[in-house]
Amino acid sequence: MIDWVLIADLGTAVGTTALAAATFSSTRSANRSARVAERALLEGIRPILLPSNWSDPPQKVRFADGRWLTAPGGRAALEITEGAAYLVMSVRNAGAGVAILHGWHVTLDARSPLPPLDDFYRLTRDIYVPTNDPGFCQVAIREPDSEDYRVVRSGAAGDGFSVDVLYGDAEGSQRVVSRFFISHGPPGHGDHDEEWIMLVSRHWNVDLPAPR
Repeated sequence: MIDWVLIADLGTAVGTTALAAATFSSTRSANRSARVAERALLEGIRPILLPSNWSDPPQKVRFADGRWLTAPGGRAALEITEGAAYLVMSVRNAGAGVAILHGWHVTLDARSPLPPLDDFYRLTRDIYVPTNDPGFCQVAIREPDSEDYRVVRSGAAGDGFSVDVLYGDAEGSQRVVSRFFISHGPPGHGDHDEEWIMLVSRHWNVDLPAPR
């Protein structure tokens, strides 16, 4: 005799299992789609800083104490006095989103690892670098007894020094640290002897997986 109740229960169980599998598959697909959409959105607002082009216009920047420095395209401007050091770097945002600069850190060793974020000197104001456009980063060290002042002064008198720039996107995420190496320009004539050349040597992702 056919047990119709048992068959009905089995059919219900099979249907429920099939529905659960379909729901699970649909959820996984939706999650993948959401991750792809989120990644595309983040990619669309991600900044990346590089030295600006030599053909870019000069960046004339005022410091809080009234001092002005002008950095030519692709280069830096550096002034060191007995009581302070001033630096302006001409940069370009090659990323897809606006870069908001947060802070800086200086070091003599261009091969040193990424320093702790707590060691970065926070900027007193937000500096924005538009997408595919030149901008600037400024550094002011007004404590001649500090290690930062010693690093800049020693590096300027020698083979150069590095500046780690901390920045992120307009949402405050996707933070990146880019290391710029500042050194004397090639021997030349007149003002060329005082040029400060910029190279970017490393990029570190703070909030995302490392690029390598």
